[in-house]
Amino acid sequence: MKYIITGSSGQLAKEFIKKFTELNIDFIAPSEQELDITNKEKISDVFSQFNPDVVINCAAYNNVELAEQDNTKAFLINKTAVTNLVEETKKYKAKLVHFSSDYVFDGKKKDFYIETDEPNPLNEYGKSKLAGEKEALKYDKSLVCRLSWVTGYGQQNFIYKLSGWLKNNKTVSVSEDEISVPTFTFDIVNVIIKALDENLSGLYHLTNSGKASRYEVAKEFVKLSNLDNELKPVLMASFDSKVQRPLFTAMSNKKISKELNINIPDWKQSIRKFIS
Repeated sequence: MKYIITGSSGQLAKEFIKKFTELNIDFIAPSEQELDITNKEKISDVFSQFNPDVVINCAAYNNVELAEQDNTKAFLINKTAVTNLVEETKKYKAKLVHFSSDYVFDGKKKDFYIETDEPNPLNEYGKSKLAGEKEALKYDKSLVCRLSWVTGYGQQNFIYKLSGWLKNNKTVSVSEDEISVPTFTFDIVNVIIKALDENLSGLYHLTNSGKASRYEVAKEFVKLSNLDNELKPVLMASFDSKVQRPLFTAMSNKKISKELNINIPDWKQSIRKFIS
C-alpha cells in the first residue's frame, strides 16, 4: 500500500509521518509547494509519479478569526482543494481520508453530538469545513472524520498557546463555558490506521473520550506540569473576538469505537502521555 500525505508541515501530518516511518509504511509527504492541493496540475503530477492507494488529507485552513474577515482562502483550501483531491483520487481508485471539524455544529444541543445530528455552522470557518466534508463524501471510497481541539507536537493547538501564556503571566484567564473534547494526534493516527485496515468509509466522529472545558484542560495541564500559575475561569464572551463560536461541541466517538471494536483513550489519559 502506498500513501500520500498532504499538509506535511501541520501537526497531524507530522504524526502520520512519524508513525508511518516507525511502521516502515511506503509513503510520501511532499511540501505544500510540491503538492499544492489548490493546483490541479501539481496534484496530477504527484499522483502520476507515485500512484497512491491511499490519500490522507491533513491540509486545512484553520484560522477562525481571519476566515471571518475574508473566507476566500478558507473555502479554497477547505472545499475547492478537497474537490480537486476527490477528482484525482477517483482516477486511481484510491482511498481518501479527510478531516472535518466540530465547528460544523452550532453548540446548542448541550449533549454529545452524533453523526446524524444536523450541522449548523456559526462562522465562516465552520461553513468551509462543512462544505469540504460534503465534497469528500460524494466519493464512495472516502473516510471523513470530524475532529475537535486537535493537539499534537506543533504550534496550532490550545496547549501550545496556553504554555506560552503561562510562561509570560502569573494569572491566566481561561473560558469555562467553551466545552468540547481535546483530541491528540497520536490517538487520531492509531484509529485511522485501524480504520484503513478495516476499510471503513463514510462519516465518523473521531475524538478522545470524555469532554472538558478549556478551563478544565488548562487546570490539568498546570497540575501535570507542576506549575504554580493561577487560572481564572471566565466566560468566552469576555474575550475580544468578532467571531461567533459554538460553546458546546463535544462529539461522541461511540460509532467508530463500536465499528472498530476499540476503546479510544480518555483525554486525561492522553494529555499525560502528551506532556511526558
